[in-house]
Amino acid sequence: MSLTAKCCRSVMAVRPNVLYLRRSCVLFSTGVSPADAGRAGSGSQKQWRRRQKKAAWTDDLSWEERLANAVTPLWRLSYEEQLELKQDNHRRILSELSGSLSADLRGVDGNPKTVGFYLGTASRGSIVCVNGDHLLNMPEKHTLVARCYQDFIRQSSLEPCLLFHIGGHWREVTVRTNVQGHTMAIVYFHPQMMSAEEVAVHKAELVEYFSRGPGSVCQLDSLFFQESTMTRCTHEESPYQLLHGQPYLYEEVLGFKFRISADAFFQVNQAAAQVLYNTVRDLCVPEAAQSKTGSTLLDVCCGTGTIGIISSPRVDRVIGVEIVEQAVRDAAHNAALNNVENCEFLPGKAEVVLPALMSQLSSATGALTAVVNPSRAGLHPKVVRALRNQAAIRRLIYVSCKPDGEAMRNFKELCCAPNQEKKLTGDAFSPTLAVPVDMFPHTPHCELVLLFER
Repeated sequence: MSLTAKCCRSVMAVRPNVLYLRRSCVLFSTGVSPADAGRAGSGSQKQWRRRQKKAAWTDDLSWEERLANAVTPLWRLSYEEQLELKQDNHRRILSELSGSLSADLRGVDGNPKTVGFYLGTASRGSIVCVNGDHLLNMPEKHTLVARCYQDFIRQSSLEPCLLFHIGGHWREVTVRTNVQGHTMAIVYFHPQMMSAEEVAVHKAELVEYFSRGPGSVCQLDSLFFQESTMTRCTHEESPYQLLHGQPYLYEEVLGFKFRISADAFFQVNQAAAQVLYNTVRDLCVPEAAQSKTGSTLLDVCCGTGTIGIISSPRVDRVIGVEIVEQAVRDAAHNAALNNVENCEFLPGKAEVVLPALMSQLSSATGALTAVVNPSRAGLHPKVVRALRNQAAIRRLIYVSCKPDGEAMRNFKELCCAPNQEKKLTGDAFSPTLAVPVDMFPHTPHCELVLLFER
């Protein structure tokens, strides 16, 4: 078995103002700490984390250098050196696959109303929030919105919500931009015991600040507001409220136009996304092997339908499955927006939808190809089982943002010998091609596209 890896070096053409961060400004940690971005491919992750902690808190470094080391740990390397490091890291990850087949919270200035990124840990007894204006992967528009939001909450009579049980209201802000420079800001707010009337007063102040006050310099195209008592919740659990401007942003990828809702997932680096989706499309349906008659593409974790819609001209039918209901609505809208009529998108958990869907696909004629693009948590075991046991799937493309995590378990279960105990009865897949795509310059993170065949 041979695994071929290549780096898409055309990403080198990405300009700083084309690299977009979905969450550019964070008031408090909501899961993965920005410091966790400092995991690299050489040596063990524990050794890397120890080196990063030591580097981040070295006395002779400025706060700006410490933050750059935590959020963009590769920033001192040339881009060629970054690509080489990432390539070596993915060779290490793939070698594991192939081998298996034979609390004090404050800003630097002491102000708790600081918008930036966290440094430090609770175990050290000190967590510091540092402005990220100097970071190489922060577009100017994002830093401008972050600064204005910081000014707004500092003049507000309400406190920030740093820890839910302590109180406070103002939480983080998400900033999204497209290639045209259109900007969406989403402010998250903990209502605590406030009445709807009291919350409305502060929403009005937020709108006034960004539409007619000092924040109008940001020229926001959309301003959303979400009240939430949880770290993260969906639109269905707590609606995103449009306070000002347009309800959507639009982005173009490979000649197709896509609508982006406030809570929709969309790749933050548009230029690199073109490389990623072109790679995935070519692996799903190679141009030299196009034969639309009866061919079906099963798109699992389809999001807003990007992969399926881009691939739709090369197949007879696209079926997408997605857990986020708003994303399914966006996907249907995007298909209509691009005059694509051979796509259907099904809402629900993949582990619930797929088993019943597979029985329908068993009787279908023509080639059946599957593409999966899950979160860092990987695929549910029932999804892996459904894909593995569907004999009609001869080609499977797996897009992973964390191939050395839970995705590795998925890879091994797709490729292991039949296992009655795990109900993996179908023929094993073999990994035949691996393509790393650098979506996140200056960081150790890299998307990996894997082609499995049988």
